[in-house]
Amino acid sequence: MEKFGGVTQTEYLQQANNNLLTIVQIETQDALQNVEEIAKVPGIDVLFCGPFDLGNNIGHPILDGTMHDELKEAVRKIQKAAKDNLKASGIYATSGDQAREYADQGFQMVSCATDAASLPASLQSALTSARGSYAHSALNMAKGVIRGK
Repeated sequence: MEKFGGVTQTEYLQQANNNLLTIVQIETQDALQNVEEIAKVPGIDVLFCGPFDLGNNIGHPILDGTMHDELKEAVRKIQKAAKDNLKASGIYATSGDQAREYADQGFQMVSCATDAASLPASLQSALTSARGSYAHSALNMAKGVIRGK
Protein backbone atom coordinates (compact mmCIF):
# COMPACT_ATOMS: atom_id res chain seq x y z
CA MET A 1 0.00 0.00 0.00
CA GLU A 2 1.19 3.52 -0.81
CA LYS A 3 2.85 5.53 1.97
CA PHE A 4 1.42 8.90 2.96
CA GLY A 5 3.60 10.95 5.30
CA GLY A 6 5.53 7.88 6.42
CA VAL A 7 2.41 5.79 7.12
CA THR A 8 0.08 3.79 4.93
CA GLN A 9 -3.15 5.37 3.79
CA THR A 10 -5.08 3.09 6.14
CA GLU A 11 -2.88 4.03 9.10
CA TYR A 12 -3.25 7.71 8.21
CA LEU A 13 -7.03 7.52 8.05
CA GLN A 14 -7.21 5.62 11.34
CA GLN A 15 -5.29 8.33 13.22
CA ALA A 16 -6.22 11.47 11.23
CA ASN A 17 -9.02 12.61 13.54
CA ASN A 18 -6.62 12.63 16.47
CA ASN A 19 -4.61 15.31 14.68
CA LEU A 20 -7.38 17.65 13.61
CA LEU A 21 -7.68 21.19 14.90
CA THR A 22 -11.27 22.38 15.16
CA ILE A 23 -11.69 26.13 14.94
CA VAL A 24 -14.98 28.01 15.27
CA GLN A 25 -15.31 31.60 14.20
CA ILE A 26 -17.24 33.99 16.41
CA GLU A 27 -18.47 36.65 14.00
CA THR A 28 -22.15 37.27 14.76
CA GLN A 29 -24.24 38.69 17.60
CA ASP A 30 -25.78 35.24 18.15
CA ALA A 31 -22.36 33.59 18.40
CA LEU A 32 -21.16 36.32 20.76
CA GLN A 33 -24.21 35.90 23.00
CA ASN A 34 -23.57 32.15 23.12
CA VAL A 35 -19.76 32.19 23.21
CA GLU A 36 -19.52 30.65 26.69
CA GLU A 37 -21.73 27.73 25.65
CA ILE A 38 -19.86 27.35 22.36
CA ALA A 39 -16.55 27.24 24.25
CA LYS A 40 -17.83 24.34 26.37
CA VAL A 41 -18.46 22.10 23.34
CA PRO A 42 -16.10 19.12 23.44
CA GLY A 43 -13.79 18.86 20.47
CA ILE A 44 -13.53 22.59 19.77
CA ASP A 45 -9.90 23.66 20.02
CA VAL A 46 -9.93 27.36 19.07
CA LEU A 47 -12.37 30.26 19.32
CA PHE A 48 -11.41 32.57 16.49
CA CYS A 49 -12.61 36.17 16.40
CA GLY A 50 -13.14 37.92 13.10
CA PRO A 51 -13.34 41.52 14.33
CA PHE A 52 -14.37 43.00 10.98
CA ASP A 53 -17.35 40.70 10.47
CA LEU A 54 -18.23 40.77 14.16
CA GLY A 55 -18.04 44.56 14.28
CA ASN A 56 -20.33 44.86 11.26
CA ASN A 57 -22.77 42.34 12.71
CA ILE A 58 -23.05 43.97 16.14
CA GLY A 59 -23.40 47.45 14.66
CA HIS A 60 -19.88 48.70 15.35
CA PRO A 61 -17.85 48.30 12.16
CA ILE A 62 -14.14 49.03 12.21
CA LEU A 63 -13.83 52.40 10.50
CA ASP A 64 -10.47 53.89 9.57
CA GLY A 65 -8.77 51.19 11.64
CA THR A 66 -10.58 52.21 14.84
CA MET A 67 -12.43 49.70 17.00
CA HIS A 68 -15.47 50.84 18.97
CA ASP A 69 -15.31 50.14 22.72
CA GLU A 70 -18.19 47.64 22.46
CA LEU A 71 -16.28 45.69 19.82
CA LYS A 72 -13.16 45.70 22.00
CA GLU A 73 -15.28 44.32 24.84
CA ALA A 74 -16.71 41.64 22.53
CA VAL A 75 -13.17 40.58 21.57
CA ARG A 76 -12.23 40.35 25.26
CA LYS A 77 -15.36 38.29 25.95
CA ILE A 78 -14.39 35.79 23.24
CA GLN A 79 -10.84 35.52 24.55
CA LYS A 80 -12.06 35.06 28.14
CA ALA A 81 -14.52 32.32 27.11
CA ALA A 82 -11.70 30.49 25.35
CA LYS A 83 -9.34 30.81 28.32
CA ASP A 84 -11.99 29.83 30.88
CA ASN A 85 -12.68 26.65 28.90
CA LEU A 86 -9.05 25.76 28.19
CA LYS A 87 -9.36 26.58 24.49
CA ALA A 88 -6.98 28.63 22.40
CA SER A 89 -8.08 32.03 21.13
CA GLY A 90 -7.40 33.46 17.72
CA ILE A 91 -8.00 36.73 15.90
CA TYR A 92 -7.45 38.42 12.54
CA ALA A 93 -4.91 41.23 12.45
CA THR A 94 -4.27 43.67 9.63
CA SER A 95 -0.52 44.04 10.09
CA GLY A 96 2.48 42.48 11.74
CA ASP A 97 2.45 45.18 14.40
CA GLN A 98 -1.19 44.56 15.26
CA ALA A 99 -0.55 40.81 15.27
CA ARG A 100 2.21 41.34 17.86
CA GLU A 101 -0.20 43.40 20.01
CA TYR A 102 -2.76 40.60 19.94
CA ALA A 103 -0.12 38.00 20.74
CA ASP A 104 1.03 40.16 23.66
CA GLN A 105 -2.60 40.21 24.87
CA GLY A 106 -2.56 36.41 25.00
CA PHE A 107 -4.08 35.33 21.68
CA GLN A 108 -2.41 32.09 20.60
CA MET A 109 -3.45 32.09 16.94
CA VAL A 110 -3.04 35.41 15.16
CA SER A 111 -3.07 36.24 11.48
CA CYS A 112 -0.51 38.81 10.44
CA ALA A 113 -2.46 40.23 7.52
CA THR A 114 -5.83 39.93 5.83
CA ASP A 115 -6.27 38.40 2.39
CA ALA A 116 -8.00 41.58 1.24
CA ALA A 117 -4.82 43.55 1.93
CA SER A 118 -2.19 40.93 1.13
CA LEU A 119 -3.42 39.65 -2.22
CA PRO A 120 -3.62 43.01 -4.02
CA ALA A 121 -0.25 44.12 -2.62
CA SER A 122 1.39 40.83 -3.59
CA LEU A 123 -0.10 40.85 -7.08
CA GLN A 124 0.89 44.49 -7.63
CA SER A 125 4.47 43.70 -6.61
CA ALA A 126 4.62 40.69 -8.92
CA LEU A 127 3.15 42.64 -11.84
CA THR A 128 5.57 45.51 -11.29
CA SER A 129 8.49 43.07 -11.33
CA ALA A 130 7.15 41.31 -14.40
CA ARG A 131 6.76 44.58 -16.29
CA GLY A 132 10.23 45.76 -15.37
CA SER A 133 11.30 49.36 -14.98
CA TYR A 134 10.23 52.21 -17.22
CA ALA A 135 13.79 52.36 -18.50
CA HIS A 136 13.65 48.66 -19.39
CA SER A 137 10.31 49.14 -21.16
CA ALA A 138 11.61 52.20 -23.04
CA LEU A 139 14.71 50.30 -24.14
CA ASN A 140 12.60 47.39 -25.41
CA MET A 141 10.29 49.79 -27.24
CA ALA A 142 13.31 51.43 -28.88
CA LYS A 143 14.54 48.01 -29.95
CA GLY A 144 11.11 47.17 -31.33
CA VAL A 145 10.77 44.20 -28.98
CA ILE A 146 7.43 45.27 -27.59
CA ARG A 147 5.79 45.91 -30.96
CA GLY A 148 7.14 42.70 -32.44
CA LYS A 149 9.48 44.36 -34.96
